[in-house]
Amino acid sequence: MSSGPHHVAVLVYDGVKLLDVAGPAEVFGEANLLGADYRISLVSTTGTDVSSSIGMRIAVDGSAAAEPDPDTLLVPGGDVYPRVPVARDLAEAAKGLAVRAGRVASVCSGAFVLGASGLLDGKRATTHWKIVDELAARHPKARVEPDAIYVRDGTTYTSAGVTAGIDLALALVEEDHGPDVSREVARSLVVYLQRAGGQSQFSAPLQGPPPRSPALRRVVDLVTAHPSGTYSLAELAGHLNVSTRHLTRLFREELGTTPARYVESIRFDIAKSLLDQGYTATQAASLAGFSSYESMRRVFAREVSISPAAYQRRFGTARRDQAG
Repeated sequence: MSSGPHHVAVLVYDGVKLLDVAGPAEVFGEANLLGADYRISLVSTTGTDVSSSIGMRIAVDGSAAAEPDPDTLLVPGGDVYPRVPVARDLAEAAKGLAVRAGRVASVCSGAFVLGASGLLDGKRATTHWKIVDELAARHPKARVEPDAIYVRDGTTYTSAGVTAGIDLALALVEEDHGPDVSREVARSLVVYLQRAGGQSQFSAPLQGPPPRSPALRRVVDLVTAHPSGTYSLAELAGHLNVSTRHLTRLFREELGTTPARYVESIRFDIAKSLLDQGYTATQAASLAGFSSYESMRRVFAREVSISPAAYQRRFGTARRDQAG
């Protein structure tokens, strides 16, 4: 476990996503309140301030070349580099910092900066699910994993989009200071108690845009409000006053799935939330509307490749005593 100051250099550039910078920084800052000693520096290629993706100016502490050797280099993402090649000076700045860093991490499309620096060659990596194909095409020497919250390969870490940077920062804090500190930071920030790197970036209802059709949005409302109800195709069609054929077509065209699978995925999200709160797996299965624990276990195996019990050991919190 780490003791003493830990220098984190964050390489920023014009168009960087503000939350990719602020999210991990807040994790490190919160850890400092619990005894850690992270020293965060924001650096750019030339030492000049940059503009974020929303136009907000980000003041930097200096240039990448002048920065002392960092313990951790963090490269946040932005919308610009999945669309165009990474600027040469930015790639060189990242490479120069990386060779002096104890470990290197990226958030979302920051992986493109690492890739352009040659830092992903021969390594496993990930990024936001929308741009994994582009990352794989641009950097064929990297082994891109399309559906992971974050990936560690040696001392190189890459993560998915936006909030996954918080998961990654929590994992780095746990590596440095142990699970108790990481857990307390997560609780303080009111986020998941660190999703594991191999966990899916999204559950089934989130794989595409929200339903446009009022009928499909009504399905979400129905199942969320009463997950233990019976929702066969005929019963859903009756609730919505549409034909079964029309409802099936809506699901296929808008969501690329069936009504039964969509209901199941809503229940899956509810069950995860219940497990996070400390309910037993059997209680979660019942309250989420699964017919049995075994049926819930099969969904967990398919969606996150672990059992409900294993999920809860990784991510669950003890449910507070409601008597007080």
